[in-house]
Amino acid sequence: MKLSVIIPVYRVEKSLGACVGSVLAQEVDDMEVILVDDGSPDGSGTICDEMSTTDYRIQTIHQKNGGLSAARNTGIRKSAGDVITFVDSDDLLAPSTYKPLLEKMEEHPEYDILEFPITSHHGKPNEQTLSLEETIYTDMADYWLRGKAYKHSYACNKLFRRKLFSNLSFPEGRVFEDIATLPALLKEAHMVATTATGRYLYSDNPEGITVNADRRALEQLLKAHVDVLDNHPLLLRGEGLTEYFVHVMNIQIDVCRLGGQVFLNDRGARLNPFRTSSFSNMLKVALVKLIGIEKTCQLHKKFKNNPS
Repeated sequence: MKLSVIIPVYRVEKSLGACVGSVLAQEVDDMEVILVDDGSPDGSGTICDEMSTTDYRIQTIHQKNGGLSAARNTGIRKSAGDVITFVDSDDLLAPSTYKPLLEKMEEHPEYDILEFPITSHHGKPNEQTLSLEETIYTDMADYWLRGKAYKHSYACNKLFRRKLFSNLSFPEGRVFEDIATLPALLKEAHMVATTATGRYLYSDNPEGITVNADRRALEQLLKAHVDVLDNHPLLLRGEGLTEYFVHVMNIQIDVCRLGGQVFLNDRGARLNPFRTSSFSNMLKVALVKLIGIEKTCQLHKKFKNNPS
């Protein structure tokens, strides 16, 4: 089995058919499509069963609701592919995406992860595509920092060698699980490639966590980044470290603005404020060096609440 496509299913009876159809249309015969019905209360589970009878590549698994990570982990355990990828059940794949990507993976067995372009807000006026170049990374810090992988840590626009998940799984019971998982996968990886080939089409979900992120959700996002800063030193070397710290600091500022705690310590005091891409970022790092992260957050909160 060459490719395992894992699709968690929950309350998507309107979009599921189009999603699975776009995967089946990828012209990949040596592929299994694993639909994990995560205790969906609508008709999604029945649709999964019906689709399983129409194509030999589809199998359906039903389980109690456990969330996106639990569904993905079930799919990983049940999968048989040498290469694994993930699709959210309200999204689509552009035609002719998987076949050329699999050819690249076959031609380059040294690739542990292959990332391809993703279009967000698909079909909306604010549609935006993350374009990628043909690049190879053997230094994971280079991929994380210079390649800014922390801004596109999605699992859905990547193909993974199965071996990466031998001792890893998605963290269950939390949101923004991708940003918590990719750094751990990079610990296991030796080479990551990006390509301009193919495209994942991400559709807006008005009920999704990225649209309706509250303080607790943002705190989980922040903690995932703090974990990187605390426990993944191999990702924190070289160009782009100051920019990454500013990225995390902006999340911390949003958490404080919503009444949350300060989880980010003052490691920014060691950074060079002039190694940033804008004056505002330089100012933020300078403030952290001068007054600390907690007072910087308080200052931003004050100006946000009293803009005049």
